[in-house]
Amino acid sequence: MPTPLPALIVVDVQRAFDEWEAAGKRRNNPDAVARIVDLLAAFRTSRAPIFHIRHEGTRPNSSFLPSRSGYAVKDEAREKDGEPVIVKRVNSAFIGTDLEQRLRDAGIATLVICGVTTNHCVETTTRMAGNLGFDARLVRDATWTFDRIGPDGDAHSAEEIHAMTLSNLNGEFARIVTTAEVIASFAAK
Repeated sequence: MPTPLPALIVVDVQRAFDEWEAAGKRRNNPDAVARIVDLLAAFRTSRAPIFHIRHEGTRPNSSFLPSRSGYAVKDEAREKDGEPVIVKRVNSAFIGTDLEQRLRDAGIATLVICGVTTNHCVETTTRMAGNLGFDARLVRDATWTFDRIGPDGDAHSAEEIHAMTLSNLNGEFARIVTTAEVIASFAAK
């Protein structure tokens, strides 16, 4: 029987992204980490399951190599005792990990997903969660991305990439929600 409580999936809230910003990459949603902190507090207070995802780089120049400072999790989003940390090497938290099995074994049907970056690891994990039959909820104000240049040299702002990713996922792969809506759902139980 599925647990009535959702699980929080915190994707790649690692220091590498701070380093990217310090090097001049521009991001959207500057309050996303504060919203992730709010989600962690709500899930901990409700004793709902939390899974922390870490990206481990495989390329020699990756910011996410375990030997580099960028691999470390941001202090604000650090796991507490008993909260599992799952290390992945690709975009999806489900590929090459035991995340799906852990969720199934615990009877978890609903996933609340937050983290970095909206259009890479968060999107891929969310798509797979939906495809695997989980009730996925992506928290729009608890994720962010960076400006990018497209294949034709066109500049795309982090805001438009974020918005398009949410649009692509909405309805088919996940429900798009806010931190306030997630926290309110705990109060309603």
